[in-house]
This record gives sequence, structure tokens and C-alpha cells, in this order.
Amino acid sequence: MSMGKGYNARIASSPYIVGSFACIGGGLFGLDISSMSGVLDNNFYKNQFGNPGSSAQGAIVAAMPAGSFFGALLVTQLADRLGRKKSIMLASLIWVLGSILQCASVNRGMLVAGRVISGISVGISSTVVPIYQSEITAPAIRGRMVSLQQWSITWGILIQYFIQFGCSYINGKASFRIPWGLQMIPALILFAGMLFFPESPRWLLDRERDDEALTILADLHGGGDKNNELVRLEFEEIKQQVIFERTEGAKSYLDLLKPGNPRRVFLGCSLQMWSQLTGMNVMMYYIVYVFRGTGLTGTRSNLIAASVQYVLNVAATVPAIIYIDKWGRRPMLILGTLFMGFFLYLVGGLQARFGHWGVVDNSNVWVIEGHDSATKGIIVCSYLFVCSFAVTMGPVSWTYPAEIYPLKIRGKAVSLATASNWIFNFALAWAVPPGFEHIAWKTYFIFGTFNFAACVHIFFMFPETVGRTLEEVEDIFAAGHVYSAWAIGKDVGKKTLGDVVGHDKLHATESLEEKQSA
Repeated sequence: MSMGKGYNARIASSPYIVGSFACIGGGLFGLDISSMSGVLDNNFYKNQFGNPGSSAQGAIVAAMPAGSFFGALLVTQLADRLGRKKSIMLASLIWVLGSILQCASVNRGMLVAGRVISGISVGISSTVVPIYQSEITAPAIRGRMVSLQQWSITWGILIQYFIQFGCSYINGKASFRIPWGLQMIPALILFAGMLFFPESPRWLLDRERDDEALTILADLHGGGDKNNELVRLEFEEIKQQVIFERTEGAKSYLDLLKPGNPRRVFLGCSLQMWSQLTGMNVMMYYIVYVFRGTGLTGTRSNLIAASVQYVLNVAATVPAIIYIDKWGRRPMLILGTLFMGFFLYLVGGLQARFGHWGVVDNSNVWVIEGHDSATKGIIVCSYLFVCSFAVTMGPVSWTYPAEIYPLKIRGKAVSLATASNWIFNFALAWAVPPGFEHIAWKTYFIFGTFNFAACVHIFFMFPETVGRTLEEVEDIFAAGHVYSAWAIGKDVGKKTLGDVVGHDKLHATESLEEKQSA
């Protein structure tokens, strides 16, 4: 196939390859989450960076989400100016730079700088990749593709964690430098691979490059046939949407405040906020601290217990990817938050009942000793908590914000939603180590309560968006029901080619079909 188009048509014709490859961008986020958790107990790391206390350790971890916050806000300019494809490629180059700094760091300042730079990259890719996926895949599998982003995050966490587990047997600084250096490889693969992938057709239409957009749509969904019905339908829908949005006005942040938009901006931002407040990343970043308090001491047993958690995280995301477009978004979110709150309350209760203040590894820890069953109970509940997140909130928190916005504000609104994810991620990453150090088990009750609050909010205010094209989602929000989201039926907004193009063109299409069937 010719590369004259700037991409490989054979690759483009397989939606799963196109959608899933960009997910390496999500994998980078995962690598970074566990790039710290595996070294918290590493003595070479502690000595190299001057034995950071709970607040300093929080700051080192939080450096990455801080960078990501700015990366996510940068995206609004990048994604609309450079295009989706080039933004992803740029993010992978920034990541390589950050990894080099982390790998070579000799003091806290250099390590934090490296993490901030890697953070900027993750902020860009975690925003652009879902936009790119939702714009390039067919509506029937859109949820599945975007939730692959979450799955790749879990893979990134797992792979990085096991690399660190292996390297923890090295006696010396290489035990933390090697894992930080290896992070460069996936970013280089992402950069090279994106050369073979098409640009988002929606972005091209917005730039008045209609022919390229049609060619790409035909390669993506019609096997190269520009007259395929789905291709024409999508082309017309996107085209109308782009024209409508161009005539409707400017592309500034003030657009987010225009009638009809604040509600959606708020939904997207609050969902990403809740996905942090569930306490999931806390369990991911600081799992070492969680298990240390259950009476599991020693680097080995702790790393092994934590690795089970990461494996479960990968495994439990799979059913969500397969069924997300069947179950719908609402039931997953409502049940997920309920279960997570329940398990966190159990962990907190068990710790409160069986624990006491003690000293482990020279630090003050609320610890359980001599209650084997309570220790096992807490570990199991934290595993169940991770599974509940992975099956529900994990995938949906990326899918939902990418599909509820009109094209005109999509880039900016998704980046705001992702930025709200990062700002809460930053706050929690910094606050949790001191939290465990001072209020111990009460930390779990705080997060449990957030989950129940999220459940109430989602039940009343989040409408179902499953199976609609991005253009049909408009009708869902036009239907009103701001505080009674369950009242919006599953068939609101479903359209056929006839509804979109108008009846005169439909007759032409019908006669064409009759000829084909004859």
C-alpha cells in the first residue's frame, strides 16, 4: 500500500488496531503510577534521595500529576492546532526526555523535574488518545476502544511493577534506575507506530480537508469504498456537525459557558474527579503502605501481595471492555461506586477494630499484629475494591467524558475533564502519606464516603449515552431531565441515514440498494 497518504491503508482498515495502538499513550500513565510504588521500600532509593519523609515522598509522587495537569490544559491548543496524530507523537518525545532525567537523577530536584516533564507528556496523551479514539472508531465499538485506554493503563502499572520487582534483587542503585530507564521503550514504539496511522477525520473536516477525511473514513469503516453507506452517513453527520459548529461561533473557553454546555462540562469534570476520589490511585501509588499496616512486613511479601492487586486490576478490566457497550454507562457507575464504598468501609472497620499504633521500618504506622484473619480480610477487601473499580469506574471514567461533548468544545472540554482528574490526583498523591501517618484507618472512611456521594450524584444527574453516535448524543442532552437522568430512554437520539441526509437522498440510496440486492 502507498504511504503517500501519510498512513498505511491496510492498518487503517482494522478499527481495533487503529484504536488500540494509540493506547500505548495510556500505558505510559500506568508505567508512571507504579514507577514510584515499587521503590517506596527500596533502601538504595531512600539513601540516594535522602530518606524522604511522608510529606516529601508525597511531593515526589505528586510531581507527575502536577505536570499532567498542565499537559492536559496544553492539549486544547495542541489537539486543535497540530491535529490529534501529531499531538500523540509529540507526547511520546516529551516522555523520553522525562525518562532520561528520572533515570539519571542524582537528587530530589532532578527526580522531581523528570517526573514533571513525564507528567506533561502523560497529561497530553491521556487527553488526546480518548479524543482520537472516539473520533476514529465506529459508534458500535467506541466504548470498547476508549476503555482499552484504561486497560492499557493497568498493563503499564503491571509491567513496570514486575520490572521493579525483578530489579529489586539487584544490590545497588541500578535497582531503581533500570526500571526508570526502560520506560522510554514504549514511547519510542508509539512515536514510530503513529507514523503509519491516519489523522482523525473529524479534525480534517474541521480544517476543510474533506477529501482526505473521506478517504480515511472509507479506509476505516468501508474497506476503502467511498460509497459505503456507513461511510457516507458518518461523513454527512460529521460534515453537518462541523458546519453547524463553525457557524455557531468561536472556539474559546467561553464557549464552555454557552447554554447547554456547562451541564456537560460539569458532568465530565465531576466524573473524572470522582474517579480519583474513589481512592483507586491511592491504592495503586501507596499499596506498600496499605499492606504494611496489615502486618505484612518485609519487601518481598509486600511486593508479592501488591503484585496480585495489579494482576487483578488488569484481569477485571477485561469484562468491562467486552460488555461496556452492552451494559451501558449508568449501571456500571452506580454499582461500582456502591461496591467500592462498601469495601473501603470494611477495610477501615477492620483496621479500627484490630489495629494499634506501632513502629514498622522506623516509621509510625497503624498496624495489625497477631490477627491473621483480620490481616487476610483487609487484603481480600482491598483486592475486591480494586476489582470493583476495574470493572466499572475505570473504563467508564475515560469513555464518558470523551463522548458527551459537541465537537466545537470537545477538545477543550475533554482536556478540562482530564485536568480535573489530574488536579485531584495531585492533591491525593500528596495528602495520602501524611493521612496514613496521622489518621490511619480514618483515611479509608473518607474515601468510602466519597464513593457513596458519587453514587448519589451519578444516579440523579448522569444520562445514558451507550450506542449513540457522537452526533446523536446531542439529542440526549436536548431532552432535558437535568436531575432525573433515568428518565431519558435508550432510544432517544437514534437516527438512520434518512433522518440525517433528508428524504431526497434517501430515495437515491434505496434505489441503489435495490440494484445491489437484485
